[in-house]
Amino acid sequence: MKVSCVILPIHPWQRAAEIWRQAEDLGFHAAYSYDHIAFEGFENRPWYGAIPTLTAAATSTGAIRLGTMITSPNFRHPVTLAKDLITLDEISDGRVIAGIGAGSSGLDAAVLGGEPWSPRERADRFAEFVSLLDRLLTQPLTTCRGTYYAADEARMIPGCVQRPRLPFVIAAGGPRGMRLAAAYGDGWVTCPFGDDAAAVAPLIDSQLDALTEACDAIDRDLDTIERVYVSGFTPENPLASVDAFADIAGRYEDLGITELVVHWPEPGTAFDNDPAVFERIATEVVPALA
Repeated sequence: MKVSCVILPIHPWQRAAEIWRQAEDLGFHAAYSYDHIAFEGFENRPWYGAIPTLTAAATSTGAIRLGTMITSPNFRHPVTLAKDLITLDEISDGRVIAGIGAGSSGLDAAVLGGEPWSPRERADRFAEFVSLLDRLLTQPLTTCRGTYYAADEARMIPGCVQRPRLPFVIAAGGPRGMRLAAAYGDGWVTCPFGDDAAAVAPLIDSQLDALTEACDAIDRDLDTIERVYVSGFTPENPLASVDAFADIAGRYEDLGITELVVHWPEPGTAFDNDPAVFERIATEVVPALA
């Protein structure tokens, strides 16, 4: 199992650079940044942009993979996002992962001044968004007109360092999203929310069944898709102790998860875990899972 971390974009870069370098030094597979304009619980606190943060992280590290977790149509357009991702992939020498999701009806949903989308429209937009982003990142010139997004002679030269494009890790829970993950995803991500820790494993198990069914429908091998679990939003806390991490990582690996994502400890937030325990997990347990 791979183990990665989310680094919240809340610190001035002088401090943030130290964290990103430490994440690499600790041996994490990848470090992700949430791509939001604002984030619940941090509405009145500093919150920096994901793409500039990842660009700075790319110049401050040399091996760790870097990614969005997740970027969405809430305030992104496929054409401008594609250009940013190609540039970031070049700066990082091919270390970028694009975590992509439909977004939610939360703080970013109406930040550009429009009305929040219905669930159906959100799903429709997401499907079109992913399809167009894939085309933009795999061909030098794209012209396309959809219901929600268009590209007129959009040039993406020289393309991604990673070929045929940088990897997509697609967040999905329902059947339609699973079909997108099966069709376009190099990975699939789940991020359960709720107050019932005991419900997390059965939920992920059922989601993996749905992903398997979506892969079978297009004759794709499930093992060609990374299965990513972002923890931290239920009472189940893999960072509570070294033993807790080893137990949780083992259980989800047995379930079929191939990458476990934890949050960098941030005092006074929902991600307030003991930094000493976090470092022990990274140095003692994570290497044994590789």
